[in-house]
Amino acid sequence: MPAGTDHLCIRPRGVLRGAVLTLVFTGVLATAAATGSLPRQESAAGRTTATLRAGEGSRDSATVDSAALNRAAADAMADGKSGKQAAEEFVSRSGDRWGAVYDKREYAEFEQALDGAYTGVGLSAGRAAGGRVRVTRVQSGGPAERAGLRADDRLVSVDGRPVDGLSVSEVVALLRGDGVPGSSVALRVERGRAAWTQTLHRARLATDPVTVRRLDDGTLLIRVAAFTKGAGARVRDAVRAAPAGAGVLLDLRGNAGGLVAEAAVAASAFLDGGLVATYDVEGEQRAVYAEGGGDTGRPLVALIDGGTMSAAELLTGALQDRGRAVTVGSRTFGKGSVQMPSALPDGSVAELTVGHYRTPAGHAVDGRGITPDLTAGERAEEQAKTVLSGLGGGS
Repeated sequence: MPAGTDHLCIRPRGVLRGAVLTLVFTGVLATAAATGSLPRQESAAGRTTATLRAGEGSRDSATVDSAALNRAAADAMADGKSGKQAAEEFVSRSGDRWGAVYDKREYAEFEQALDGAYTGVGLSAGRAAGGRVRVTRVQSGGPAERAGLRADDRLVSVDGRPVDGLSVSEVVALLRGDGVPGSSVALRVERGRAAWTQTLHRARLATDPVTVRRLDDGTLLIRVAAFTKGAGARVRDAVRAAPAGAGVLLDLRGNAGGLVAEAAVAASAFLDGGLVATYDVEGEQRAVYAEGGGDTGRPLVALIDGGTMSAAELLTGALQDRGRAVTVGSRTFGKGSVQMPSALPDGSVAELTVGHYRTPAGHAVDGRGITPDLTAGERAEEQAKTVLSGLGGGS
C-alpha cells in the first residue's frame, strides 16, 4: 500500500513483537468466519489528520476499558485460569457488540486474510440438500484442483471426521487445520457412485477480491468482495484502463469490509481528493482523504445491500454524499465502529471498539446503515444498468 504516516495506524505495546497493527473498519472477511474484525498493518491512501475538532460520534456500541480488560486477563492467569476466556467474558459483559478476543493462530489467519491470502487446500464448501456438504468452488492452481477435485463433489469427511451436520464454518476450520503450509489433510469425497480418500497438502493461496468484466453494452462491472490488500489499486487501475465514456457499475453487495486504506484508494479512483470520512478515536476526531486525480466525470452507479459493511459503507457514504455516484439496492448493514487491537498477557489479542466514523456529510453509519438513492430488490443489477444508461454510461 502507499507509504504514509499517521494513517489509521496504532502501535500497541507488545503486540506480535512490536509489529504495527492497525485500526480497521472491519467485517467478516475469511470464508465462513463469524468474527467481525481483522486487524492488519496498513497505511491509508489518503492522509489522515487529528486537527479537526472532536464531535459527537454514534454511541450505538459501548467501548471497553483496555486497561481493565488486561487486569481481568492477568488476574485470571494468576489464578491458573484462561486469560483469553476471562477477556472474552469481560468483553461480553461490556456491551461492545463488535469487541472480540482471538488467540495467536486466529489472529495470524486474519492477518493473512487481509493480505489477500490464506492457508488451505483451495476449495469452498457449502450446504447441500439433506445437510450434506458439497464443494462449491475449486480455486485454480490450488491443491484441490491439482488433485482433480471439482465443484459439486460431495465432501464426506475431513481427517476421518464426518462433516454432515457440521456448520460450514466448522468444515472450513477443519480444512484449514493449524494453518501451516505443507501440512496434510485427508478428504473423503464422493462423485456420483464413486468414492475415494484424497490426501492434500495445505498451501498459502492468494485470493482475488476484485473482479472486472465488460458487459455487452460497454459498461464496466467492478465487483469488490472485500477490501483486502491491493483491492483499492485494482479498482483504480480498472477505472483508468476503461474506455472513455464507459460507465462503471461498482458492485459492493456482500462486501463485509476490510482495510480502510484500500477503501480510500478505491474512493480516489472516482474523486479528485477531498474528504472520504471522519472518525473519532476515544474522543479525538480525525479524517480520511482521497488522493487527487481521480476520474470525476465517468458515469458511476454503486450497488449495495444488507451485506455491504464497514469499509464498504465508508466508500459508499463518500461517493453518495459527494454526489459522485447513484446508489442502488437496499440499506447497508450499519457497521460504522472503529476497533483497535490490544495485546493480552497470554499472547492473545483483543479487538476493542474505540470510536465511530461518519460520512462526509456528517451522517453516522453505526447501527443505521446507508439508504440507497434507489431502492431495488432482486432486479437491482438490472435497475442499476438502467440508471447508468440514463447517466450516459451504457446503451
